Amino acid sequence: MTQDWITAIGMMSGTSLDGVDAALIETDGVDVRRLDQSVFVPYAPELRERMRECFGNRSATNFEHVVADDLTQVHVDAVNMLLAKAGMLPGDIGIIGFHGQTVFHEPASGLTRQIGTPHMLAEKTGIPVVADFRLADVAAGGEGAPLAPVYHAALMKSAGVETPVAVLNIGGVSNVTWIGDGADGADLLAFDCGPGNARLDDWMLRHTGNPVDLNGATAASGTADPMVEIKFLEDPYFDRVPPKSLDREDMAARIDGLVAEARLNVSDGAATLANCTVAAIVAGVNHLPVAPKSWFVCGGGRHNQYVMEMLANRLGVPVRPVDDLDWDGDAVEAECFGYLAVRHLRGLPLSFPGTTGVPAPCCGGKLYPTKKAA
Repeated sequence: MTQDWITAIGMMSGTSLDGVDAALIETDGVDVRRLDQSVFVPYAPELRERMRECFGNRSATNFEHVVADDLTQVHVDAVNMLLAKAGMLPGDIGIIGFHGQTVFHEPASGLTRQIGTPHMLAEKTGIPVVADFRLADVAAGGEGAPLAPVYHAALMKSAGVETPVAVLNIGGVSNVTWIGDGADGADLLAFDCGPGNARLDDWMLRHTGNPVDLNGATAASGTADPMVEIKFLEDPYFDRVPPKSLDREDMAARIDGLVAEARLNVSDGAATLANCTVAAIVAGVNHLPVAPKSWFVCGGGRHNQYVMEMLANRLGVPVRPVDDLDWDGDAVEAECFGYLAVRHLRGLPLSFPGTTGVPAPCCGGKLYPTKKAA
């Protein structure tokens, strides 16, 4: 391995609030070698609820600072677990990419907020950290999201898949990366499609006490209300030309209100919310330059067999989990932030006009060195 390649840990805490993913990669900031080493550390229910209370905060509070330290400690634990699993030491790692937890995202107002304590992570692990990935993009007039497209394109270069192809991430929010023949920043289009797992997860937690619809079994046992979907698709967001992005809570009141108005039981509500997730993704095809020949899905939503089957039926082309490409569908987003951290070190852009709407390719992130290196 040449000195140009760096071993990095990427970390992601998504809007689903399930926990922290941490993954190892090797990269020079352009090409990537996956190491197939990752861990997941779930949040304790009590911490998850305190994190949920931070959603919608336009500015920091004392309560939020405590939550930020507590969720950062879970990241520290994840790093230590990953190093132990891989048989590595902190000195073997060049950088950590730390996304933190998004609590507010309103790029139209120039605001995106991710909480976490990067200097604490650097000090406790002994590894330098890059964080604050979205701030520069939003400050330059971009949406600040999604940031994964450049990593999706790097992975897809060696996948041998016919283009154009779509990589779909279904997390709390769903987002799509369209990759054309060039598979570089100039030939990428990306945007948030709409609510992903968030509304269905919240419905299941509220009505069953379970935080997810495991394998989509509850949705599959119900009957979707088509009028809810029709009214949901009237939201002006779906007509907006991308790039565009969403906060987890965007559309929440609207869709929850529509479901409540329909007076649906648990299974019918789950089916309806799952269909709204699918409908938002399908509606996004209208904004793509050319319809993808296939779709590959990462994130927790790919485990929902009901959603996957509905997507394949409505899109009319193959819809497969990214695991079929030998990617780890649970670790792609975490790996991405390791990749972006190295791109920060190399002075390479993280976002592009076609991915976030930023006027020109935009670098991003901030380095937090260890005390020893400071």
